[in-house]
Amino acid sequence: MSADLGTRDGARAAADSAAEVFGEPDILVNCAGINLRPPMGELGEDVWDATMAVNLEAPYLLGQRFGPGMAERGFGRIIHITSQQAHRAFVQSGAYGVSKGALESLARSQAEAWSPHGVTCNTLVPGFVMTPLNERLSSDPEKVAALAARTLVGRNGLAEDFAGAAVFLASRASAYVTGQAIFVDGGFSVH
Repeated sequence: MSADLGTRDGARAAADSAAEVFGEPDILVNCAGINLRPPMGELGEDVWDATMAVNLEAPYLLGQRFGPGMAERGFGRIIHITSQQAHRAFVQSGAYGVSKGALESLARSQAEAWSPHGVTCNTLVPGFVMTPLNERLSSDPEKVAALAARTLVGRNGLAEDFAGAAVFLASRASAYVTGQAIFVDGGFSVH
């Protein structure tokens, strides 16, 4: 279903609509995001506010809506998709990097609150994957090649590279994994 996660009312409406159609979820994956990246010196409040609304506040609101119910039922999985820029500044991280770093902190706070009740909260940290979100970088073949060369496996990520980690974090097999940032990046973060 479509939703506007750029406003509090939009995030709340999305949560209520999804629950009405599909029932209360046991798994929440926060993967929506925007990537507006003016240089920090040119970053205006409008870009800051829009970035924080979608990348941080919507996951917070969705977690507040669904996390307590998961805890009451004794099982839940919250997975946030973050970024390398939560850990290091590069390619004009700006507000985007700040939002993703804060999202990792949110996961730890959610883990502290709900993990005693069977709800794990973790983040997946992808390497560089050519998606519409990073179209600016994807359109520069030299930058794409440089990012691939920075990985230990010698290539950039593909969407299917994340399936196994996501399924693991969503399953009962991850019951003892919480508050963690799981890097699925071909070794980008260690090179």
